[in-house]
Amino acid sequence: MDQQALVSLTLIILTFALYIGISIYHRAKATSDFYVASRGVPAFWNGMAIGGDWMSAASFIGMAGTVMLLGYDGLAYIMGWTGGYLLLTFLLAPQLRKYGRFTVPEFIGDRFDSNFARLIGAIATIIISFTYLIGQLSGSGVVIGRLLSIPSWVGVLIGVAIIAVYATLGGMKGVTWTQVAQYLILITAYVIPIVFMSLQITGNPLPWLTYGNVVEELGAIDRELGLSEYFAPFDEGSRAQFLALLFTLMIGTAALPHVIVRFYTVATMKAARWSGAWALFFIGILYLSAPVYAAFSRFVIMNDVVGQPLDDLPAWTEPWLNTGLLEVTASGEQGVLMWEDLVIHADIVVMATPEIANLGTFVIGMIAAGAMAAALSTAGGLLITVSSSFAHDIYYRLVNPNATDSTRLRAGRIAIFAATIVAGLLALDPPGVITQIVAWAFAIAGGTFFPVLFLGVWWTRINAKGAIAGMLGGLTTTLTYIFLAMNGFVLFGIGDTGAGVFGVTVNVILVIVVSLMTEQPSQRLKDEAINLRYPEQMTYEEGQVWLDDTSGK
Repeated sequence: MDQQALVSLTLIILTFALYIGISIYHRAKATSDFYVASRGVPAFWNGMAIGGDWMSAASFIGMAGTVMLLGYDGLAYIMGWTGGYLLLTFLLAPQLRKYGRFTVPEFIGDRFDSNFARLIGAIATIIISFTYLIGQLSGSGVVIGRLLSIPSWVGVLIGVAIIAVYATLGGMKGVTWTQVAQYLILITAYVIPIVFMSLQITGNPLPWLTYGNVVEELGAIDRELGLSEYFAPFDEGSRAQFLALLFTLMIGTAALPHVIVRFYTVATMKAARWSGAWALFFIGILYLSAPVYAAFSRFVIMNDVVGQPLDDLPAWTEPWLNTGLLEVTASGEQGVLMWEDLVIHADIVVMATPEIANLGTFVIGMIAAGAMAAALSTAGGLLITVSSSFAHDIYYRLVNPNATDSTRLRAGRIAIFAATIVAGLLALDPPGVITQIVAWAFAIAGGTFFPVLFLGVWWTRINAKGAIAGMLGGLTTTLTYIFLAMNGFVLFGIGDTGAGVFGVTVNVILVIVVSLMTEQPSQRLKDEAINLRYPEQMTYEEGQVWLDDTSGK
């Protein structure tokens, strides 16, 4: 093992030890610990944990690579994911927290007084979480595969083993504080390289202020080489696809079960709002940095790699060629490497750029540790969501409502372990790149849940039949369109990653039409919906009396 691999492996092992140590210290001892951290997480730290939960492998590993390869068109990911948090923070999160449940399916089941709606919500949550989880485990495979110069699928198996241990031990309480640690590690690892690259390229240590000049230089280089300009809009796809992807990611963000459940870990509606505000701040640091990373990476490759002899490739290419995520064709003119000769997988850009820019052994090791933190933080939250959907919403609420606390905890831990193994097997041969797989999860979440959650809070006329019809129609439409688009059938130029547009449309129509054509919900359900909108009113906790939400008691 070379020095670089040794340093990276040491940093990753140290961070793994930290995560497992935190999980042991904050080991869940009751179901409220396991599912909602006993609702005792302060808003600031919950916001940071949300940032860790959110900064998945797609954001850390795939985002900059996607923007680097797609240019302007890749910005739909950044705008969609960020904008969705505004919807969630202002329109859903405080209200869902006030209802006092553990999960999204539980809210749906109780809000519409329907066990069938609860079951559909639980099944959809499991599908969404599994899809998202495949992307995270695939990301861990990329990191470990490069680090140990082994195939990515072997790295996936190693990542599965680590995640299964700490998520099973700590539950939501342990995962919350590991996500805080993971956010601090990943954001440090992400920002430091672009600061050094900014110093190298522009002499200014503030990359957010300098990369605009680099983008202009990239445009000149592209024109010289006869390429489409880096910042040309809609060059890699249609305007319709850009807008559909933006919409899908925004709506999906506001409806992701593993994100929503993080707002259940605070005491009050006010704390839920502040959690969202802090989360936007912490998430914004990385999302403002991703375009910088993309521009600098492309600039370095264009200036220092393109134009080099094919028989004298830079040393950094060899280990990435071994992973299968980088390919070099032999079409270069007179044996010279051209931009078209590089087949760069979007998922390697962040990992490879410190090596390309020769930033040093420690920085490269930090990136590896940060990438693993990103993949593991989101994977932990997803596993808790899968566990709660199975053990709480299906097993406890539908199958065995008399189950003891210890039995429910055991069922939750078994569900986590089983879900990790199944998702790991599926991630051995992922059906797409990380950002693409994750976009499917957002499409499914938005198409299935957003209309029902939004209207469930803000429209008292919605009833159980409307909600059921909407969820089934939205889920079926979204999955069908993803499958068809992957096989070449598209409408209006919208690809598989924009499928949420069709799912949400069908969902909304079915919810409204079916609700209006069937009986009205009871007055009690209408009153509960109205009550959700006002923080000074009373709120309800499972198994307790109505409580004053403003006090947090």
